[in-house]
Amino acid sequence: MPARGAEPQGATTEQSASHAVQSMFNEIAPRYDLLNHVLSANIDRLWWWRTARVFRHILRQPEATIVDLCCGTGDMTLALLRHRPKPGAPVLAIDFAHEMLARGQRKFSALGAIAIEADALALPLAEDSADLLTTAFGFRNLANYAAGLQEMYRVLRPGGEVGILDFNEPSGIMGRLYQFYFRRVLPRIGTWISGTAGPYAYLPQSVHRFPAPSEMQAMMSAAGFRHISWTPYTFGIAGLYRAVKP
Repeated sequence: MPARGAEPQGATTEQSASHAVQSMFNEIAPRYDLLNHVLSANIDRLWWWRTARVFRHILRQPEATIVDLCCGTGDMTLALLRHRPKPGAPVLAIDFAHEMLARGQRKFSALGAIAIEADALALPLAEDSADLLTTAFGFRNLANYAAGLQEMYRVLRPGGEVGILDFNEPSGIMGRLYQFYFRRVLPRIGTWISGTAGPYAYLPQSVHRFPAPSEMQAMMSAAGFRHISWTPYTFGIAGLYRAVKP
């Protein structure tokens, strides 16, 4: 069975898991961008840009409603904004970690995005109101994956698209090398730079717990999405789930 949702150490309920994730990201917010780029050797930038290009056909529509969920410090939001016409409707950048969102707001507020502090499991958006929903490396941290997909489905307009960019555990030799780096090297570097151990011990655990592509696609289908696909990035280290609300 696919994992129900994120489960940080010590969390026993969905509410405690959500609170733990929120506290964790607020704690690491000051060094989050630096660590992302160092630990991924800047490959993360390519992943965001590549994802945004996939949805250019929607992003180029001035009146389209674009929502970036779990936006963190706004790098996916910035990638989306590169394809938005001016003038055009602003991108709605949503996150429930205040410190992360505050840093993102400083990066994108002058470029055509609006920061909204809210939980991805209870979005302050009307039903059938969004043309595109994206989330980059945030969906994996939701306390309930099925509920997150259902909320995305609720908010999307019929014909609207969803893009979920997140990590994956590849197989083969690359998978073994990746697991060694992710479980042994990355937590040590992350702890050294950030000064806190918890978040970077949680990261590889959260990826290992996250549903495999086939399971994730089955969950998306159960939520009602159609035309579901998964495109691996960089030998399957990450990948983009894409689907349409019929």
